[in-house]
Amino acid sequence: MSEATNAGQVAERHLRLGWWSLLLFLTLGAVLEGLHGLKAGLYLDVSNESRRLLWTLAHAHGTLLSLVSLAFAGSARLPAWSAERLSRASWCLVAALALIPGGFFLGGAFVYSGDPGPAVILVPPGALLLFVAVLLTARAASGGGDPA
Repeated sequence: MSEATNAGQVAERHLRLGWWSLLLFLTLGAVLEGLHGLKAGLYLDVSNESRRLLWTLAHAHGTLLSLVSLAFAGSARLPAWSAERLSRASWCLVAALALIPGGFFLGGAFVYSGDPGPAVILVPPGALLLFVAVLLTARAASGGGDPA
């Protein structure tokens, strides 16, 4: 498979992922607004402040990472990418898109005495993977792909 074909497939994957995940996280935001509008105790009670914060973080980070995935789709065609680094950056971004908002959401779904649930432990590895994806993309955008 040529690198151009690989780049095209990665770009298509991130376009699909970006748009569908954006729809998902915007829907989550609308649901959170609905819970707020309905004065749902599950979301607004003082005892559920941690849940409200974590679910808001899940919505915000998921929305932002969906937009990053769409931007990455355009960046997949940069000439400095090697197939291996492009694949690694793509994988890291996909994993970050699952781990960061997923960790926040699940951490808020199971709150224990005001503390987030154990799933919030997914957020730091997701942040590290996001850092790697952004670093690799920044290097490709600067023409600093693999050494010759």
